[in-house]
Amino acid sequence: MASLITGETLRVLLVSAREEARDEVGQALAGRAGDHRLYWVSQPDLAATRAEDLLPHVILVDEALGNANPGALIGQLAGRLPRSAVLALVSAGNLDLAQRAVLAGARGFVTRPLQQDDFLTALRQVLAQRKGAPVQAEEGPASGKIVAFCAPKGGTGRTTLTINTTITLQRITGQPAVLVDADFSAPALDVALNLPAARNIGDLLPKVARLDQDAVASVLAKHASGVRVLLAPPSADLANPIRPQQVQQVLVWLKRMFGWVVVDLGLPMDETAFAFLDGADRIVMTVLPEMVGLRNTRLMLDQFRQRGYPEEKTWLVLNRAAMKAGVSVADIEERLRVKVRYRIPDDQPLATHSINRGVPIVMSHPKSAVARAVNGFARDLAGGLRTQAPDTQEAKAAGGLLGRLRGRARPAGVS
Repeated sequence: MASLITGETLRVLLVSAREEARDEVGQALAGRAGDHRLYWVSQPDLAATRAEDLLPHVILVDEALGNANPGALIGQLAGRLPRSAVLALVSAGNLDLAQRAVLAGARGFVTRPLQQDDFLTALRQVLAQRKGAPVQAEEGPASGKIVAFCAPKGGTGRTTLTINTTITLQRITGQPAVLVDADFSAPALDVALNLPAARNIGDLLPKVARLDQDAVASVLAKHASGVRVLLAPPSADLANPIRPQQVQQVLVWLKRMFGWVVVDLGLPMDETAFAFLDGADRIVMTVLPEMVGLRNTRLMLDQFRQRGYPEEKTWLVLNRAAMKAGVSVADIEERLRVKVRYRIPDDQPLATHSINRGVPIVMSHPKSAVARAVNGFARDLAGGLRTQAPDTQEAKAAGGLLGRLRGRARPAGVS
C-alpha cells in the first residue's frame, strides 16, 4: 500500500507519557495507513527538539503528559513546526481539553480509546489540509526536476559529467539550475568550480523546519556560468549525518526555486543517499568500461530494483567510452541487462585540465568532443523529463488512497 504522503514515508510523532499509547497508535496505523514510521517521545520537554529532528507530517499529543500542560505544548509545537499537523489525543469525556487544544494550534483531535477508522479519517483530513494549504507567493509550486548523478565507485568521471551537464541544461532550456554537492565523505564541487566554500548545506540544518526562500538562497554560491551551487561541508565538520527528512525538506525548497536540481551523489549508499535518489526524477549512473566497475554497477542496480525504482528511472552513461582495452558496449549491456543510454568519449587529459583549473569543459572547450557529447546528452535528458506528465503515478496513487479512506468512517473532530 502506498504512503499517504506522495513519494515519502508518513512520519507520525507521538508525545505521551504512556507507553501503552505507543502500542495503541501503532495498532491503529498497522495495515491501513500505508508506508509509515511511528516515533515516540515520553518526555514533553524533549518533544520540540525531537520534532525538529524528525520533521514529522503529524504530531499526536496525548493528554497524558505528566505535569506538562498539553495546550502549552501544542502551541509550542504548532509555532515551531508550521508544516507539521498537530492532533490532540484526548479521552472521550474530555472534549473541553479538545477545544482548548484546537485553540492552542492543533489541527484537530481524536478520542481515546482510539478507533482505527476515526483515526485514519482524522489523518486523511489533516493531510488533505496540509496538501491543499495555501502556499505563500514567494514559495511557488515545487515543479523543478531533480536529476541525481551517482556511480558504483570513485573515479568514473561522475562529478565532471554532473557539472558540465548542469551548465548545459541551464543554457539549452533557459531554466535556472542549482548543483548540489551530496558527496559528504569527499566533497569536490568547491575545488572543481573554483568557488569559495563560505557557506554550505550545514548552515541550513539547524533551521530546516522553518526554511524559506531567502534562507536557502543565502547559502548558495554563484558560479560564473550562472548556475547556483549548494556546497557540502568539509567531511570533518559534519559532526552528525544529514537525516533523510532534512534532505527532503531542502529538495522541496530547491524544486520551488529552480527548474533543475542536479545532485552530485557520493558513496556510501546509505539512507541519506537514498533520500536524494527517492526524490529524483532521473538517476544518471556513470560507469567505466572495466570489469571491477561493472560488478559494482550490477550490485547498485540490484539495490535500485529492491528499492522499487522503475528501470526507466535510471540512465546508464558510459564515460571514457573509447578507452583502450575497455569492455565493449555489447558486453556491458549483456552483463548488466540494461541498455547504455549514452556514451561520453575518452579525453582524460582535458578532464584533468578542467578540474585542475576549476573551469568546466563546456565553457573552456565548447567545441571539444566531450562538450559536444554532453550537449547531446543534456538535450536528451531535458526532452525526456519535459515529456513526463505533471501528475506522477505516485501522486495519483496517494490521491486514490486518500479517496478510499474518505468514506470509511464518520469524521473525527477536526477543525
